[in-house]
Amino acid sequence: MHVILNFESGVPIYEQIKSQIRGQIISGELKSGEMLPSIRTLAKGLKIGVITAKRAYDDLCAEGFCYSMQGKGIYIANTADGIAAGYADNEIRCRIKSLVDYADSNSVGREKLKALFNEAVGE
Repeated sequence: MHVILNFESGVPIYEQIKSQIRGQIISGELKSGEMLPSIRTLAKGLKIGVITAKRAYDDLCAEGFCYSMQGKGIYIANTADGIAAGYADNEIRCRIKSLVDYADSNSVGREKLKALFNEAVGE
């Protein structure tokens, strides 16, 4: 597991950790059943507070990407049920909706938005 933090980005540290771990789960870099570093080990390795590391892990567990076994650690959940793919689809859907709202509030028509989208994806 690789996590790189940017303390100057303005994005909360726990969100950066969550996002990177979630991305590694979705990409298959982290496999189902794999144990994550302990909260203390993660905090020490990243030079952050234990509470920050715990928040990231707790959120990942709440989202269904990980699960905790009391006294044993945090593990990657079985993603075969589509949690990871469903999360990515939902995240993309939310971002597209936000983009459409932005376009509407700036008087960019749907046809222009579609053309810009197609241009962005290389069509």
